[in-house]
Amino acid sequence: MYAVIDGGIAPVGRITVSGAKNSATRLLAAALLSDEPVDLSNFPSSLVDVGHKIGFARAMGASVEVDGGDGRLRVDARGFTPHQLERAQLDLPVRTTYLLAAAQLARSGVAYVPYPGGCPIGPGPSGQRGYDLHVMVWERLGCTVEERADHIYVAAPAGLRGSSIDFPISTVGGTENALLCASVAAGETRISNAYITPEIEDLIKLLRQMGAVIEVYGTSHLVVQGRAGLLAGARMPVMPDRIEALTWIVYAVIARGDLTVEGVPFEAMEVPLTHLQHAGIDFYANSRSIQIKPDCFPSGRVEPFELACGAHPGVISDMQAFFVLLALVGAGTSRIYDYRYPERIAFVRELAKHVQGSHLEAMPGRITVRGPARFQPAVSTSTDLRGSMASVLAALVAPGRSVVQDVQMAMRGYDNLEGKLHRLGSRIQVHEDVSPVDRELVSTA
Repeated sequence: MYAVIDGGIAPVGRITVSGAKNSATRLLAAALLSDEPVDLSNFPSSLVDVGHKIGFARAMGASVEVDGGDGRLRVDARGFTPHQLERAQLDLPVRTTYLLAAAQLARSGVAYVPYPGGCPIGPGPSGQRGYDLHVMVWERLGCTVEERADHIYVAAPAGLRGSSIDFPISTVGGTENALLCASVAAGETRISNAYITPEIEDLIKLLRQMGAVIEVYGTSHLVVQGRAGLLAGARMPVMPDRIEALTWIVYAVIARGDLTVEGVPFEAMEVPLTHLQHAGIDFYANSRSIQIKPDCFPSGRVEPFELACGAHPGVISDMQAFFVLLALVGAGTSRIYDYRYPERIAFVRELAKHVQGSHLEAMPGRITVRGPARFQPAVSTSTDLRGSMASVLAALVAPGRSVVQDVQMAMRGYDNLEGKLHRLGSRIQVHEDVSPVDRELVSTA
C-alpha cells in the first residue's frame, strides 16, 4: 500500500480526534470477557489493528457489530468458543495479540495466542520487544505456556488463579494483560511496577463498569479482586487519542495552517502541550479544542528546544517523530532524546528524504535537528507507525508530489486518515497496490 501526496497546501478547517487506538483495542479485548453485550462509542473502527482483532473475535464465534458512521461498536461474545484456527487466521500483523488470551482462558482454560507482529522499532525481527513478560503473567496466574509453530498455547487446567506479579520493568502491555486476566481469575492479584497510562485508566474504567474490583495505588501499583469468571455487560466511550491530537497540532504548525483540533484530551497531554508552548506556539484553547493559526507565533517562529521522551505523563516515545517534525521548522538546533526506546530512529533516514539539505542526525537515544529546514517532495518508505505518519505530514507540506510507501503503517493508528485529510483540503490518494512505486511519480511543484 502506498500514498501519492500532492503537497504544499496549508490545512484549513476543523478535525475531530478519534478514539484512541491504544485504548480501543484493549476495550475490545475487555468486551470479550462478558456474555452480555458491551457497547463502545467513539470507536475508531477503520483502524487496521482493530479490523484484525474483530476478525479474530468473529473467527472464535463472537458477534461484533460495527457502525462506522456513528463510531459505535457492539460486542456480544456469548458464542465466543476458543478453538484452533487456521494458520492464516493466526497470522496477525499486530503486536498486542496477548490481549486475546484472557477471554479464551476464562471460558475454556486454554488460549491460542497469535505471535506478536506490528512495528519493528529496533534491530531484530521483533524489534527487541518480545513477549516474555506476558509469559510471566500467565505463569504467575497458574498457566502453562507452550510455544508452538504458529501460535502460543496457554493452558490453565485449574483455572486462572490470583497471585502477585512484580514486573522487572514498567510495561504497558504486561499491565494490560495482567488486568484482563486478573479480572476473571479467582482470588486477589497484586500488580507491582505497573505502567498506568491514560489508555490503561480507560481500560480500568470499563473493567470496573463490567464488575471488576480494581484498586489503584499511586502510579504503579494495582490490586484486583478477581471475579472467578466472566464479567457483566457495559457501555462506554473510548477516550480521544492523545497522539492523534498532537499529530494534527504539529501538522498545522509546520504547514502554517488554520486548523481547529476538536476532542483534545487535555488531561492526558499536559506535558506535551507545555513543550509546544515553550517552543513559542501560543495556541488558542478552550475546554476541548485547540486552534492553530498563522498568528500563533509571538516571535514569528518556532523556537528550538530540547526534550526527553519517556514515560507518561511526559512526552511518550510515540510522540517523538512529531517533535522532530516541529524541530525541523525551528529557528536553531533542537535535540530530542528517547530513554525508553533509544533504537527508535529508523524513521529519521526516511524523513530526511523529504528535507532539503542535511538537517537531521540520529544516533541511539538522541536525534539532533538543525532548523529551519525546507521540505521537498520525495519517495520514502515507512519504518513504523508514527514514523510513517511523520513522512506523510512532511510530504503534505512539501510543494510537489511525494510518495510514501508502506503507508498502511500509518493507517494502523489513524482512523479514516484519507477522509480527514481530504476535508482539510489536503491532497492524498492511498493505493492498495503493494508493487514498488516508480520514482517518476515524484515531481516538484
